Amino acid sequence: MGLTDFVGHGVDFPLRFDQRGHISLVGGIANVERAIHLIIGTAYGERPMRPEFGCGIHSLVFETPSPELSTQIQAQVTASLQRWETRIDVVTVQVSFDNDNTTANILVTYRLKDSYDVRNLLVPFYLIPNEDDSLPQLPEAGQ
Repeated sequence: MGLTDFVGHGVDFPLRFDQRGHISLVGGIANVERAIHLIIGTAYGERPMRPEFGCGIHSLVFETPSPELSTQIQAQVTASLQRWETRIDVVTVQVSFDNDNTTANILVTYRLKDSYDVRNLLVPFYLIPNEDDSLPQLPEAGQ
């Protein structure tokens, strides 16, 4: 049984056609990596026929970067991948924030089940900074 037999094939995204006019498919590790991106990038309730599919980090988009937020993201991503991507074992999930605190870089270390091939996948998650913190404070009326 080869890698593509175990991992399978999926529709290439964005949707495109191959040179024969068929819908383009992707297989192997690329198929698994696209599935990981899809799981992390889908918010709960986004898919009407499967509202429980996805990852809960989208409710954290307005949070201020902190060690607590990093832990919440790690827990949400790990739980979602363990539930929805059964072809992999999640080794670790690490979260770091960029200098301007607008991106959480999620590094997923995983291995395909029944293999020793450990891989890393970096998934950016964009945060929306709290505008109240960056605005100058206006004096109160009468001062």
